[in-house]
Amino acid sequence: MDDLSETESDGFTGIEMGIRGEAVYRQEFLPTYQFKPEGALLSQAGKAEFNNNPDSLFFNDGSRQIDFVLVYEDEDHKESDKKNISLRRKRRREYFESSLMQMGMELESTRSVVDGKLTFVKVHMPWEVLCTYAQVLHIKMPIKRNDNPTKSSAFNCFTKHFQPSRNAIAKEAEFFTAPFEKERLQYFYMEDQNDFFTPSTRSRMAYHLLSRAPYEVQRTTIKLGITKLVDGGVYKAAYPLHDGRFNVKSEEAKCLNERYLLFNEWAHPKNFYKMQPLDLIRKYYGEKIGIYFAWLGFYTTMLAFASIVGLGCFIYGYSTQETSTWSKEVCDPLIGGQIVMCPQCDGECPYWKLNSTCDSSKKLCIFDNFGTLVFAVFMSIWVTLFLEFWKRYQAELEYDWDTVEFLEQEEQTRPEYETKCRHDRVNPITQETEKVPFTAFGRCMRVSLGIWTVLFWIMLIIASVVAIIVYRLAVFFAFSKQLRGDLKELEPFKEYVTPQMATSVTASLISFIIIMVLNILYEKVAIWITDFELPRTKTEYENSLTLKMFLFQFVNYYSSCFYIAFVKGKVVGYPGQPVYLLGEYRNEECDPGGCLIELTTQLTIVMGGKAIWNNIQEVLMPWVKNLIFHYCARKRSEKVIPRWEQDYALQPIGKLGLFYEYLEMVIQFGFVTLFVASFPLAPILALINNIFEIRVDAWKITTQFRHMVPEKAQDIGAWQPILQGVAILAVATNAMIIAFTSDMIPRLVYYWSFSTYPYGDHANHTMQGYINSTLSVFDINDFSNKSRPLQTPYWFANSTTCRYRDFRYPPGHPRQYEYSIYYWHVIAAKMAFIIVLEHLVYFTKFVLSYMIPDVPVAVREKIKREKYLTHIMLHEVNLNLVTRNLKPVTDNILKQNEDKEVESNDLDL
Repeated sequence: MDDLSETESDGFTGIEMGIRGEAVYRQEFLPTYQFKPEGALLSQAGKAEFNNNPDSLFFNDGSRQIDFVLVYEDEDHKESDKKNISLRRKRRREYFESSLMQMGMELESTRSVVDGKLTFVKVHMPWEVLCTYAQVLHIKMPIKRNDNPTKSSAFNCFTKHFQPSRNAIAKEAEFFTAPFEKERLQYFYMEDQNDFFTPSTRSRMAYHLLSRAPYEVQRTTIKLGITKLVDGGVYKAAYPLHDGRFNVKSEEAKCLNERYLLFNEWAHPKNFYKMQPLDLIRKYYGEKIGIYFAWLGFYTTMLAFASIVGLGCFIYGYSTQETSTWSKEVCDPLIGGQIVMCPQCDGECPYWKLNSTCDSSKKLCIFDNFGTLVFAVFMSIWVTLFLEFWKRYQAELEYDWDTVEFLEQEEQTRPEYETKCRHDRVNPITQETEKVPFTAFGRCMRVSLGIWTVLFWIMLIIASVVAIIVYRLAVFFAFSKQLRGDLKELEPFKEYVTPQMATSVTASLISFIIIMVLNILYEKVAIWITDFELPRTKTEYENSLTLKMFLFQFVNYYSSCFYIAFVKGKVVGYPGQPVYLLGEYRNEECDPGGCLIELTTQLTIVMGGKAIWNNIQEVLMPWVKNLIFHYCARKRSEKVIPRWEQDYALQPIGKLGLFYEYLEMVIQFGFVTLFVASFPLAPILALINNIFEIRVDAWKITTQFRHMVPEKAQDIGAWQPILQGVAILAVATNAMIIAFTSDMIPRLVYYWSFSTYPYGDHANHTMQGYINSTLSVFDINDFSNKSRPLQTPYWFANSTTCRYRDFRYPPGHPRQYEYSIYYWHVIAAKMAFIIVLEHLVYFTKFVLSYMIPDVPVAVREKIKREKYLTHIMLHEVNLNLVTRNLKPVTDNILKQNEDKEVESNDLDL
């Protein structure tokens, strides 16, 4: 719904109005802002025709650089029945552009060459405005060349083969930097005034002004910001320009061709094995984009080590599946072929022989072996090393990219926050009165409402998980009744398409569909809650939104996996007295091959479906839209298209920016670490995916999307504590998977205790007889009428008992069907294993975290030296300023003294 139909009271309120109707802003935010009274004559942007130079990044005069572009559809050429809305849009746009010009910006409008209804407004920031807002934003600028020697790495001889071409992307000079000040301009390192501020810095400052320029003022209400205008349809788009085409080098003398270089040396698929040119990415797209690709590249590199170990564990399991003693017993016709298993559902499920699960038992051996235990411990240590080494690498990037003190100096208040400040509060630091948008009670109410809304949606997800569990229990009975008969003609597939497998696959698909639907709904809810909470800065806004979205996504993606790993098959009772859910549905048992196979199936479907959906949504759809747009534009016009119109044809960046890119990788990180004990190939699959993910993301933002507004970022934000939380949880989940989901602990208990005297008949520790000892006996006469099977196979004619997976006393025992001593041994061993493993791993993580400092010593020394040099330089500057200011006073005093001496001499004469 167009926000122009809103009432007059729904705009941004709370700006104090002066006696003469002027808006009162704090000077540090808008030092050049002057209020334009209502009814005053509005300045208009100059009009210019396109000069047929498609690669130009300047106004028609060829000297003023384009820092931002605004696009609108002219109401005079627009067919609309809502004339009032069109007039209001035009009035708002004219007031907004007049405000920009009054703030010192220069505008030039040009009609579209493809669509005559569109008009492009080019925005330029003059030198004086750039200097003013560079000081307002505390932007760091170079003051002196960095004289700290760069130490070469010992791995350079190896990594040099994977570096981007040095001939194409030269290493940039390093400088010591300091926050910019106009009064001390002469002390900053400047070779050319036109190149002093980089294009990304100019665009960032332009967006800062565009976000704070007013577009409507009515008495005590002021509305401002380009975001609201774009959302309301006043402007069709607002974006900075790419510096040229990605596949053709620009012939403009002043064009840096950085987009062209990034495509050829980074985004092109041929560079999949090369390292990323992070400095150039940061220079062109800003620190926020740069830190994302730096993190993604580091994560992918660390996955290489985990992949090698995981592949080794998989090879070990694959090679031992034929030699495993308990797997051989399952497949042996004289052992597994003679063991009759009890039905797994009521009525329709038949008796079955254990050797029918031979294939699934062999597959289980691949994942459920002692190598998996080693790999789970390794991954717990690996994740600690990953996080600690990332902190060190991030500290290096913070120093190289001048973001060490970013949050203290450069983070600006959001305009949405500024315009709603109407309550007084004493700042606890400065002890001065300042304006805040709400009282302490109001803030508490807003946060409480947000928390309860998030909890409501999490409970909604849990309810959907319970519904899927009920679905699994209901359809398992139907599959057990019909599936075997339907597959009579497909004999080769009968042993693979089991009722358990069919239930698991269909439930996983339904779960995936529910996940995607709830994602769409919750995204809107999370944004609404965060907007309602009104965080002060953009970093706080993004961190708050990230936390809400991840909590939802965590429950959404992992709940079904936690159910299969820790709930399914754990509370099922025994054949004569099964446990029912809701009094009707018999609790689901694990697949005969074990729940680990089902957990792997769930992970494969969710991860695979998520990857396919993301690629369709983030890559294929923008590519198809751009193809259609280019085809239509080429069909309508054969004219030369200017740079700003070429960029308008690209896809816009979503409001959440990099959120979904981070979320995709963090969810993958969770699958790799939380459930790695069930699937050791997860790291190598993630590695392969990420190698392509880096290039796909690079190709996407370089070729398919408009230029993002460059933003500063010190780190990966709220994702850092989220990763640490996942790493801590991963230790517990893997220990519990090995203890409760796999059969490793029962096998160890049998090997060391129950295979020899006094419980076993073997002289030495062995795995022989393990299958028989872990299957309890049940008398078929003890079946209830509800659970008794309706049909009996021909080979079951003379049998009186069946077996089931549990540790219970046999019929006829004084404590029949109660848990045996074996069960309590196994439970004690599982609990001891979890406690010992967790304490060992957590202790190792603590030692590693203590031994590896977050900031390298070399970086700490460079930071100290830069602060020292900056202090010395600024001290000299202040001293020079004082000397310069005192010199006239001193000269006057000396002159007065000389005059007095002359006068005294004259009197003496």
